[in-house]
Amino acid sequence: MTSTEIHPEAFLIRGAALLGGDPSDLLLADGEIAAVGPDAAAHPRAAGAREIDAAGLVALPGMVDLHTHLREPGREDAETVETGTRAAARGGFTAVHAMANSNPVADTAGVVEQVWSLGRRSGWVDVRPVGAVTVGLAGERLSELGAMAESRAGVRVFSDDGICVSDPVLMRRALEYVKGFDGVIAQHAQEPRLTEGAQMNEGEVSAVLGLPGWPAVAEESIIARDVLLTEHVGSRLHVCHVSTAGSVDIIRWAKARGIAVTAEVTPHHLLLTEERVRTYDPVYKVNPPLRREADVMALREALADGTIDIVGTDHAPHPDEAKECEWAQAAMGMTGLETALSVVQHTMIETGMMTWADFARVTSTTPATIGRVADQGRPLTAGEPANVVLVDPAHRWTVDPGAMATMGRNSPFAGMELPGRVEATFYRGTPTVLDAELNTPRAAGDQA
Repeated sequence: MTSTEIHPEAFLIRGAALLGGDPSDLLLADGEIAAVGPDAAAHPRAAGAREIDAAGLVALPGMVDLHTHLREPGREDAETVETGTRAAARGGFTAVHAMANSNPVADTAGVVEQVWSLGRRSGWVDVRPVGAVTVGLAGERLSELGAMAESRAGVRVFSDDGICVSDPVLMRRALEYVKGFDGVIAQHAQEPRLTEGAQMNEGEVSAVLGLPGWPAVAEESIIARDVLLTEHVGSRLHVCHVSTAGSVDIIRWAKARGIAVTAEVTPHHLLLTEERVRTYDPVYKVNPPLRREADVMALREALADGTIDIVGTDHAPHPDEAKECEWAQAAMGMTGLETALSVVQHTMIETGMMTWADFARVTSTTPATIGRVADQGRPLTAGEPANVVLVDPAHRWTVDPGAMATMGRNSPFAGMELPGRVEATFYRGTPTVLDAELNTPRAAGDQA
């Protein structure tokens, strides 16, 4: 990508393939897409705009992650809102949903507003806090759902992610409560009694390695229960990080029945299998665990046919000492913001299972709809917010965790060659990434 002299607010993108289709021009000005196509260069606002040669690049709406762990407040040794959102921008994201398992837990209006304010000050992406379903993630009583919804953060997604809301009565009450303001409960589907001490997927590999197993039914039984509760209440359910073929079958059945359930899959569950655990490298320890090859293929097919609605990174950075230890003592989780696009391109686009237009649907449009983020995931048409990412699909790169913007070095893709590079990310018209490098933005609070 080559460019000419900079204009502070306007960018004329020349010859980008919109959603992987025909090349076109886009003019970004005053925080919105001012013009698309032949009219872009002739638009009055194009005079003096910075011109970007985007031949060979794909233009997509900014990606939206419904499942990010930014760790702040309380775990700034693992990640901060600043470092996590820098990583998000490099990955092509213009919005992320920050999970509630911070310290203190995001279970009050005060904490979610703190996270929201930190995101506004950083200015790299739109930070949407996820509110905890239960106080302190303890699974005993509902948190301040209504107050968080009415706060400046405008929370619409609630989750105890990392911990399952296993009490069916409490889950029912949560679904009933959020229905009143069009919220959604994002469930971490894991029956705790079936996974006590679990270290990896239950099966032949766990038996050989002598590690306690995490059975597929522990996920599937909670999903089955919750889709029925959702139907009974008439509310919305989102299933986090689906990992088994059986879960796919249940979700497919629920959708056919008309139940308002959506689901996500992580990039690592689209690519990696339990065979990686044979190395005993804790970088592959994650919840839910890496599953069988058959599960991976079922997840890919479900994402392609729409049974699974979106890709969610479940970006979970940890300090080095939490991963550089024995398997049993290691923390669960993997980073993912800066590799998500490449992994999805590798597993879904290069295999012919999806197009770039499909990619935009599962990484931008649909997650924004689920999270009720009105100004994200919008079409690349005139008058829409200028949340745009330019991707070089032909570029190949080798994953180096040490070169990433995230503080976490726990990438399961380290050393792998992957396709696709984010050449530019525009957040509300401000370039947060240019020429594949971070470009310090104005704080979001300073933008119109």
